[in-house]
Amino acid sequence: MSNPTNTPQSPAGTKRGPAEYFTGTAWVTMLVGANPTDCTVGDVTFEPGARNNWHSHPAGQILVVTAGRGYYQEQGQPARLLRAGDAVSIAPGVVHWHGATADSLFTHLAINPGVGRGVADWQQPVTDEEYRAAHP
Repeated sequence: MSNPTNTPQSPAGTKRGPAEYFTGTAWVTMLVGANPTDCTVGDVTFEPGARNNWHSHPAGQILVVTAGRGYYQEQGQPARLLRAGDAVSIAPGVVHWHGATADSLFTHLAINPGVGRGVADWQQPVTDEEYRAAHP
């Protein structure tokens, strides 16, 4: 039996998230790539302590948490602890980050509508201080 909070899964087709956009290790599997709906879906797993940089999405994004525990934070707002079953709807242009807690994997579906407008506008990394402040 697997333990979704401690054991990373790396199915075929999974790629490591680019180091210039992630602190720590994250694995990305595209479930739905380019298609007529102009919406992509990726399955993203962050190892404990991993997170992505501050970024925004030109057409917004929806996150659906499938395993583990992680954080979502919009710039200027407190971080939210997320667990399996939680969902976040992110408005276009909102600067934010998401990633795992220090002691758990964090897996979510990343649903990106309107990718013809661009997928993500990447910014600076989340500092260790910002990350530590997210912990309740």
